[in-house]
Amino acid sequence: MSIGVGIFLMVVGAILAFAVRDSWDAVDLTAVGYILIVAGIAGIALSFYITNRRRRVDTDAIDPAVEEEYRVVEEHHRDIKE
Repeated sequence: MSIGVGIFLMVVGAILAFAVRDSWDAVDLTAVGYILIVAGIAGIALSFYITNRRRRVDTDAIDPAVEEEYRVVEEHHRDIKE
C-alpha cells in the first residue's frame, strides 16, 4: 500500500466518521470511518517502514584492504610507544 492509498483511506474514513449523518441498521458508518482511518495510518506507517528498509544497504564503511593497512600501521605505532 502506498502513501497515496493510505491518505485516501484516511480521507474517506474521516468523511464517513465525521461528515455523514445517515445511518443503516446493519452498518455503523462512524465505526467504518474509524476503521478506515486506522487502516490508512497503518498503511502509511507500513509504507515508510518498507521503503526505509529497502533503501538501507549493508556495506562495510571501510574497504577490508584499507582496514588491514590501518591495523598494521596502528600496531606499528603501538610498538614504538612501548
